Amino acid sequence: MSALNYLLPVGSMSLTDQKRYRMMAVAAGIERASQKAIGNIADEVPGIAGVADRNARVNAILKYLEAGNVPASIDIREFQPLLDGGAVVDAWVSAVIAAVGGVYAVLAGVVAPVMPANRLGVIFKVGIETAPSPVSRLTIRSGGAAGNIVGVFDLEQLVNRLETEGFFSEPVVIDPNITYAMQVTGRIAAAALARVQLGFLIFEQAGQTIA
Repeated sequence: MSALNYLLPVGSMSLTDQKRYRMMAVAAGIERASQKAIGNIADEVPGIAGVADRNARVNAILKYLEAGNVPASIDIREFQPLLDGGAVVDAWVSAVIAAVGGVYAVLAGVVAPVMPANRLGVIFKVGIETAPSPVSRLTIRSGGAAGNIVGVFDLEQLVNRLETEGFFSEPVVIDPNITYAMQVTGRIAAAALARVQLGFLIFEQAGQTIA
């Protein structure tokens, strides 16, 4: 689990804050992708080659991005539930929320997806379209449905503030070849699907999916 693990409702953030948190998620993904042999960032970001400290590398990449640069060796796109997660439909639709306190997959039909060997994922925010909100908690795990918790977020504070979207205090990174799980806890026995949408970016070698 990351050192900082809480939710920031968008109502507490300026548009500048939201842009920076998104950019920080992109920078963290690029840095991690470079460590997993996805892309050639050392050849693109000035001064990053040979830097050992992760935070220093992320900050260098963030500065590079804020200057209007885009890495040529890595494609960054939004997660597709069918292509990337193996969901039964290509949409953010959960399993049926049947009981209060029950744990359900964010994507219907897939309990524990696997990040492909040539891709890396970064999750940085959550939005709840279904009203009233039928879920109370979002849990992200590494190692499958019963694996280690790498992110856990209280969704009821969004209800209290009459909001539907929040950013993570720190992005959650899913490495290549990792089995992971995205789960919500039932708040209302709705006996229906929920639409819980994650801000989820995929990082892959340039040209792999987008020509």
